[in-house]
Amino acid sequence: MSFSAIIVAAGTGSRAGEAKQWRKLGGRPVLRWSAEALLAAGASELAVVVAPGAEALAGEALAGLEGWFTVEGGDTRAASVQAGLGALAAGADARVLIHDAARPFLDAATIHRVLRSLDDHEAALPVLPVADSLRRGADGIMGASVDRADLWRAQTPQGFRLDAIRRAYAAWPDRSPPTDDVEVVRAAGGVVAMVAGDARLMKLTYPEDFAMAEALIPRQTRVGQGFDAHRWGPGTSVWLCGVEIPHDQTLIGHSDADAGLHALTDAILGAMGDGDIGDHFPPTDPQWKGAASDRFLIHAVERLTARGGRLVNVDVTLICERPKVKPHRQAMRERLADLLSLPLDAVSVKATTTEAMGFTGRGEGLAAQAIATIELTGS
Repeated sequence: MSFSAIIVAAGTGSRAGEAKQWRKLGGRPVLRWSAEALLAAGASELAVVVAPGAEALAGEALAGLEGWFTVEGGDTRAASVQAGLGALAAGADARVLIHDAARPFLDAATIHRVLRSLDDHEAALPVLPVADSLRRGADGIMGASVDRADLWRAQTPQGFRLDAIRRAYAAWPDRSPPTDDVEVVRAAGGVVAMVAGDARLMKLTYPEDFAMAEALIPRQTRVGQGFDAHRWGPGTSVWLCGVEIPHDQTLIGHSDADAGLHALTDAILGAMGDGDIGDHFPPTDPQWKGAASDRFLIHAVERLTARGGRLVNVDVTLICERPKVKPHRQAMRERLADLLSLPLDAVSVKATTTEAMGFTGRGEGLAAQAIATIELTGS
């Protein structure tokens, strides 16, 4: 069903320590979670209300999405909501959802429950029952208990007929701002329906809430493998796993021929199902002639991060008769840990020979294989 939507994202996040809507959650800005959910559910227009000067932050957070626009917010949440309402192009009887950016785990089922309730009511909100016992208290001393029988925890998105919420705000008396939008409609005499909320639709308020939210994100573990080999040729040093090692030969390739980094780059790309190193850096492209291979590895990690994923650990095996790898292994691990932003114990570099068999055994070239474990958000 068609509807308009507003995300209120003009806060400064004083209790959370910083503006919550711009922080990353599961690799994505908090604001983007709600925007994607509302647009995917069919929002015909999405007004994102931001603080003055924050338009560029919104553009970065929502890059690639269509159907949204920014609105400059006010000094209070109520003023920001009214600015969003005034920017909508929908007709007076249109459905509109007003949602807090700080509630990222919005799902289609909750959206549709609120929208369906607007068939018979001019306002609706998702709620949860109060499960804990409630007590009054002051100065660290418990007082009387509070009957929770008719108490509910209010959530967003709250839904309205557009004309009803606009009229209600116009009639709101000049006093302290409302805590939420259904309060405004009820004060104007409207009937507000309650629908089932979602326990996952938690509001991020304090710094510790982000750790809890991260734990709620479904994650998929994947493993990728990579292999690379290069021929020996004239030279005075060789690059392996980002470390230059003095040697009486070098590896021949279009870039710096770092077989360890090439294999590891392919392992990360493979775990994402994102092609291979040749797709991203074609050997026919002259700009990669002699390039440092750490650029390829960093590119793969950036693509992983952009998808909301993270690297868990890597394991590289170098296959050669020479040079001796063991004296340089710690330096290689440290270099990879630095490039990948991983702890040292999540990085393994090993070496083996083929007992003088095959092209590596005959000293014709060097080979490397790598395995990378990643986590991607999503089911």
